Amino acid sequence: MQSEDEQLAEIRRTVRALCEDFPGEYWRTKDAARQYPSEFVDALTKAGFLAALIPDEFGGSGLNLDAACVIMEEIQASGCNGSSAHAQMYIMNTLLRYGSDAQKNEYLPKIASGELRLQAFGVSEPTSGTDTLSLKTRAVRDGGDYIISGQKVWTSRAEHSDLMLLLARTTPRDQVAKKTDGLSMFLVDMHEALKSGMSIKPIRTMMNHSSCEVFFDDLRIPTTALVGEEGKGFRYILSGMNAERILIGAECIGDAKWFIEKATAYASDRNVFARPIGQNQGIQFPIARCYAQMCAAELMVYHAAQVYDEGGNPGEEANMAKLLASEASWAAADMCVQTFGGFGFAEEYDVERKFREARLYTVAPISTNLILSYLAEHVLGLPRSY
Repeated sequence: MQSEDEQLAEIRRTVRALCEDFPGEYWRTKDAARQYPSEFVDALTKAGFLAALIPDEFGGSGLNLDAACVIMEEIQASGCNGSSAHAQMYIMNTLLRYGSDAQKNEYLPKIASGELRLQAFGVSEPTSGTDTLSLKTRAVRDGGDYIISGQKVWTSRAEHSDLMLLLARTTPRDQVAKKTDGLSMFLVDMHEALKSGMSIKPIRTMMNHSSCEVFFDDLRIPTTALVGEEGKGFRYILSGMNAERILIGAECIGDAKWFIEKATAYASDRNVFARPIGQNQGIQFPIARCYAQMCAAELMVYHAAQVYDEGGNPGEEANMAKLLASEASWAAADMCVQTFGGFGFAEEYDVERKFREARLYTVAPISTNLILSYLAEHVLGLPRSY
């Protein structure tokens, strides 16, 4: 296992202590009612964890991605659900790197203090999915404004965010020199948008993820909402996606640790045929294998974070980290249910809830197959498959 400096160790202890105030009963209640865990998000904000990547000068914690990974890992390892808040960390990268001074001065202090939430990321669409270059939402310049028309899907936390980072096409695809050109990024004030052309429709899913469809019907936003240069939005989100995949990988490591700890404790205490079930190799070996798989994935996740923090472009590392960590998490989830047997399906043990939550990350924010395609083409040099 990796060594940590005292700062990271202290972050782990502090996050763990905060999460103790939000036990399984809290999450079961929210899950059953499909409610957003506002109290938990407020506590994370007050403690400064959601401002981890915001520089000190804007009221943030000024930490690096390595520390942010520790925060998200510990949230999951404590049995909580960081998906309610993680977007504020990885979305932040785009605003920090490409936002104007005016945008950063206006919004970052308010995000750091909790006055504003930046939790919504409008990229995926019903017809394009992860084929981002085929998105159809348009932003047409009209004097000092842009007029937005289109639809987004799987925009999680849209109902609980004050700001949205929105990717839209500003130049038709058949009019750009490079297929990666013509997309632009906007920072949208959602409260104003809801009054003048934007609407939100929740999507009920197998886990409490606050997912939504968002519709734009000639929404008018000022040109000052543009992040960076017009037409360069796709390049901007790529580096943000690396941060996203690394952070999601850290969450998956936390989930795997939770499942392994739960299964180990249960296997030690549960007696069948007058002996602990953990005495049987049929129970021991799957737990041990998941532990080894998790440790290997953990090394990859934190290696990717370090490459990112050193200023590199860790496309390869970020994708491998997300791939390995999500598979380790899902393997541990399946093992944990098998270890618990019938009790694994009972709500009171939290295993079934975490099982449902863990399943998401082999699909989102990018599927396993697309990661494998990326590695095959861009790392191994195999012919492009799509």
